[in-house]
Parts: sequence; C-alpha cells; structure tokens
Amino acid sequence: MVIRLSLFAVLAAAAATIAAGGQARLLGGQASCPPQQVDASYAARVDAALNARQDVWGNDLLRKAGGPTYAGVAAFLHPLMLVGPPAGDSPNRLTDSGIYYLALGRPAGKHDFRSINLHVADGSQIVSQYVKRARLSVDVGAAGYERYGSCLARLAPPRLAAGYLPILRTSYVDANGVHYKQESFATRIPQTRSLISFVRVTMGPRGSVRFLPSVSGLRHVGNQLQGPAHKTFLVFGAGGWLDAGSVLYRARRGKPRTVFAAWLARPALTGLFRLDEKTYKQARRSAAAYWNRRLAAGAKVEVPDRRVMHAERNLLIQNLLHTWRYSLANAYERFSWEMVDVAEVLGEYGFTGVERQIVKASFHRRSVFPNRATGVRMAGVADYYRRTGDQRFVDRMTPALQILLGKLQSQLVASPNGLLERERYGVDINRPIYGLHDQALALQGLRAIAGVWLKTGHTDLATQATLAANQLEAGLREAVRVSSFRLGDGSMFIPISLHDPTERPYGSVTGSLEGSYWNLVMPYALASGLFAPGSPEAVGVLRYIQGHGARLLGLVRFRAWLNIGKAGYRSPGSDDVYGTSWARFLADNDQPDQLILSLYGKLGADMTANTFVSGEGSTIGPVGGEYYRSMFRPPNAANNAFFLETLRLMLAHETRGPDGSPDGLELAYATPRRWLLPGKRIVVQGMRTSFGALSYSLVARKGSVQVRVTVPKRVVPRTLRLRVRLPVGKRITAVALGGRKFDRYEARSGTLDLSGLKGRLKLVVSYS
Repeated sequence: MVIRLSLFAVLAAAAATIAAGGQARLLGGQASCPPQQVDASYAARVDAALNARQDVWGNDLLRKAGGPTYAGVAAFLHPLMLVGPPAGDSPNRLTDSGIYYLALGRPAGKHDFRSINLHVADGSQIVSQYVKRARLSVDVGAAGYERYGSCLARLAPPRLAAGYLPILRTSYVDANGVHYKQESFATRIPQTRSLISFVRVTMGPRGSVRFLPSVSGLRHVGNQLQGPAHKTFLVFGAGGWLDAGSVLYRARRGKPRTVFAAWLARPALTGLFRLDEKTYKQARRSAAAYWNRRLAAGAKVEVPDRRVMHAERNLLIQNLLHTWRYSLANAYERFSWEMVDVAEVLGEYGFTGVERQIVKASFHRRSVFPNRATGVRMAGVADYYRRTGDQRFVDRMTPALQILLGKLQSQLVASPNGLLERERYGVDINRPIYGLHDQALALQGLRAIAGVWLKTGHTDLATQATLAANQLEAGLREAVRVSSFRLGDGSMFIPISLHDPTERPYGSVTGSLEGSYWNLVMPYALASGLFAPGSPEAVGVLRYIQGHGARLLGLVRFRAWLNIGKAGYRSPGSDDVYGTSWARFLADNDQPDQLILSLYGKLGADMTANTFVSGEGSTIGPVGGEYYRSMFRPPNAANNAFFLETLRLMLAHETRGPDGSPDGLELAYATPRRWLLPGKRIVVQGMRTSFGALSYSLVARKGSVQVRVTVPKRVVPRTLRLRVRLPVGKRITAVALGGRKFDRYEARSGTLDLSGLKGRLKLVVSYS
C-alpha cells in the first residue's frame, strides 16, 4: 500500500495551523448559505393549532378519505433536527453543530453497554461513546475547512441504508458547488477489540475532504494515527496527506474520488490493515448481517406501509442497543422507570431476554416514587412471566417482592382513607399528594403479581396481595368519586391529586405547569385497568382530554413552564414518553382511528424523518430564529416504545378481566382501511402474548380477504376476535371457515368472533 504523506508539518507548528484552520472552518460556506426562516403564516398556523382546545389537525386528517398518513402529518410542521440552540456554547447542546446524533454500535457481549459511537446526522462528526468526548470531524471545501453539513440548506435529509439499518447516509454541496456523499456505520473487526466507525466519502471534481481528530499530538504509523502506548485513534485509506494533525484528500484530475476513514470508539492496539473499498464493504456487510440476525430472532410484522416497516425495524434496533438505558451518551443515560414499559414492548416483539434484563435492573434502582416503583416492578415481573412461563425468575424475585408487599400492607393498615401514603406529584413538582397515578400503578402491580403468585405456588402471598389490592381499590374508587367533576359538556375531570380541593378542571391542560403534568401522568391511571373500558369514567375522561388541549396530531401535549431553555421544551411541544399508556387506554376503549392518528402523528411529527430518532420531548411551537424544531436529549427508548406499542396494539390487543388478568385477544382491530386494498397484506408471526405465540395473516384480493390464524395454544383465550377493516364503503357479505359457512361475524364493524376455535384457521371473507 502506498500512502502519500506530507510530513514537513511538524507537530509544534500544527497547533497554530489548526487554530487558523478552525476559524476558517467556522466561517467556511456560510457566505453562500441561504437563510432558512420561519414563515409568518407557518407560525400563525402552528400557534392557532396549539391554542385550540381540540386536536384540529388530527381531526382534519381523520375526516380525510384516506385517514391519517405520514405525508399528511409531516405537512403541518417543520422537521426535527436540533438538539440545542444553533449557536454558542450552551450546556444544553449535545453536539458541536447543534444537530442530533445517531447512537450506532454493536455490543461485544451480553454485558457490553459502552459499545456506541455518535454519528452526527449532518455528517459533520463521529464522537466516541459520549457527548463532547474525542471526536473525528469531517470537513470539505476548497481549503478543506468547511464543516460538512454546515449549511443545512445544502444538506439533503439524512437517511438509513435499506431504510432501517443503522448505516447513516448523507449528501452535501459545499460553498463552491461541489457534491459529496457520505456513508458511516459502527461495527467490529478482528484487528481491534474496540468498536470502530467506518466512514466513506465520495467527492465531486475539485472537492477535498479532511478528517480532523480532536486529539492533538497523534503520531503517524503506517496508515494510522496513534496516541500513547501505540493505541490507534484513526485508520485512513490511501492517498491522504498529513496536514496539521489531520488527513487531507483532494480530488484527482478533475474526477470524483472516494476516500475512507475508521474511527475507534476508544483508543486500542490495532493491527495494520488496508482500508479500501473491499475492507469497507466487508465491514458494512458484517454490520448489516449482525442487526438482521438480531431482528430475525424476534416477531415478524409486515404491513403495507414501507415507512412504518422501516420505523418498526429501526426502533427495535435502537432499543436493543439501549437495553436498560433511557437514553444514550448524555445525562439521561441511566435507568428510568419508563424502561419497564420498554421491557414489556420488547417482550411482546419476542425479545424476552432483554425484557428480563430490564425488569431485573429495576430491582437495583431507587425511586423518589417508592409506591409507584413497587407497582411497576410487580407488573413487570408478571408481564414477563405471562409471556414466557419462566417460574424460576418469579421465584428469584419473590423475596424482594415480598418485602415490597409488606411495605404496602403496612401503609394500608395505618391509612385513614384506604390509600397508600402520599408521594410527590412529579420530578418537577415536589408537593406530596395522594396521586391517582401512583396509587393506580400500585394497584395494577398488586393484581398482576397476585395472579402470578397463585399460578406459581406462592398461594399465601397471592392471598395477601389480593387483600391489599381489594383495600386499595376500595379506597381509590371512593377517592375518585368524591374528587371528580362532571362538566357541562358531558366530560369528566378526575384530578391526579385525590382528596385535594385545590386541583380543579383545567380550561386548557397546557395552560399551567400543573395541567401539563396532569396530562403526562393521567395516562398511567387510564391504562392501569382501574376504569373499565366503556365505563362512565373512561368515556368521560376521554371526552375531557379530547376537548381541553391534551393532544395534537395524536401526540401528548406538554409545556415545560419551569424548563425554558431546554432543547425541545422551549415552546409548547409534546412529550410522548407517556404516549405508551395513552395508546393502551385507546386500545382498551376500542378507538381505532385515534390509534392510527397516534401512529402517524409519531412517525410524521415526533421523530426525525428517515432516521427515526426521538428525544424525551420535542418542540412544536415556533422558536425565534430556528427553522428546524428541536428535541430534548435524544435518543429516547421510552419514546421509541410508544410507536412500537401503538403498532402492536393496532395488530394485537389483549383484553383484561375484572381482576386485571388477560382474558382475550383482539386481532387487527385498528388497522388503516387502506391496508386492505386489493393486493395488500398484513402479516404477524411469532408475536408474544399472555396466551402464547400468535401468528396470523390477512391477504386482500378484489372482493375477498384470505385470513389465516394460528390460535395460541399455551393458554386458550376466553375470547378471540379478528376485525377485517375493509376499504371505505365496503362491507362483508359472507364468511367461510374451512370452506363452510361461518355466521359469527358483524358486517358493520367487520368483526369475526373466533372464540373457542383452536389450531390453524383458514377463512375467506367476501365483501362488496
């Protein structure tokens, strides 16, 4: 291998050159960058939608013949791109450019949690493991000091290889009109123990590319830049010049040129290897194969919407990389109690090993909401057991759960009103309250673990948990009765702070700090099973939420009154970490169109286009001087779970009995009607349920839908229903089961009652 290096630049002079180049780099390309401004009419439309008490945009989409779509949602708002103010050195900023990053990695083993590099979505940098650590910058332009992607008007939207793989693709035009294409990913190779990020850049004629490490004092050995103890930071391809501590490439003879670099997540001893197109493609195939194998180990979902499919696959990849971590590479890289919901969703998609890992981690974490945490732990163990039948795990967790049960029992014995002790309202609201959400989650956990203990031989504990649940439920129902408000519009307001006359109905829930937090935590109570589907409480609260500014495009509205300045929260926005419970409540109450709206609202307005990154919250309202919207500390596993759970509930929803235990399955109850146009199909294979593995398919033809269902056999569901949501204007005329007439269906809703049937079912649904 021949590597041309200009070694006359000694390291002593390099610092001055880098400083001068850095200044040019900041200025490079800006003079010819057209400003992207928020149009006044756009700002007015957004503000009007935010000020309305109805979900005006969502309702508009629901009235359209085709219903909500990605394109329909995306047309309302500018894209998400930012993670902080676009200039200055704000502590809220996670990247030098202010653009979000993708956390890409490949674990080396079961307990490897640090295997990530951060690939900034504009193509400007790769950062090692955690924000603001060692990083490799990619510069372009005539002098090689224009930051790649620095002019967003000349940057094409980032995207992923094959639509879903963790392989980032960008394209950019520099200030001189030269075109560049970049691709990057992270994987493992035999030559080093470190995770390694590969970068390939193709430049047009007259172009140049500079790979600039943030680490000074590196020395050149072969085609590597090494630090102390011969540990490699950077490997580069042939034809580069060492220039002031960076590696510079220029186009040759007016022709396009492709160059390569590889950045290590942590400096490590690395064997010499030739970095060229062949090596790059081998590493790329390895990365793709690894993640495709991981996905193949879970359930298979196929729906006739390519963007939904890409999002589903990539979000599963993201959450498999997160494991028990709420976010990656920032201050939120820690366990959060929303992660037990993430565990349940991963279990539903077949990744029960990761589900168990997250539930187990919850027993090693403290909480400022101890009663809520107890309920979440209990429900997490129960959910895992129902899907897997893993009694050994239940037995292992039972001693800790018994201690937690004792603490709840002690509180109930001393309680003046049948409720558990007060806990603080939320992280940002310190005052202690009898919180409906905390109490309901504790009740849900008690009911869930009582059922599991009964099945696993812990009968005495099951009895104790049931008695505690009965007492808590009686206290909760009385507290809800005396604390609730019936409003003139037929809706019902149930406060979070029970037995508290100061919390009264909010005109608009986002009009105050308390109202915003009510909107975040109320879904926990709604999804807990406390309010039976179709009950006056469930119907009344649903009506209240829909008429008091709680949703926009099917997303959970939020305004962080005390958090001005945080990216994502600097104006009214959304916080869909809490959307998972909201989706469960919608499914329980058979609200298919609202579920569809949430799915496409999330896809089109609350994650980045084509790369599917979400933060804890996102800005919706216009922010002065910023064309793109911002997120708070992305990526976020709980927000990813919201989309995955919504899709799962559209395809497979478990109903619950009076004691909260699963008793039935509803299949395809909330699919968009266009998904069953002739030639389309819906397939579910190996979805994990409380009754066993579920598989079914619906294949639409002109005038009929072919249905195949494999009924779960580990536990026979008491009820089993499948809904064929036909295109608008179509109606079922006949159903045949195994070639014989089948009368157990409702033509208007398209619902087939398959209760009591077993094995593999073949049905033909005719329609006109």
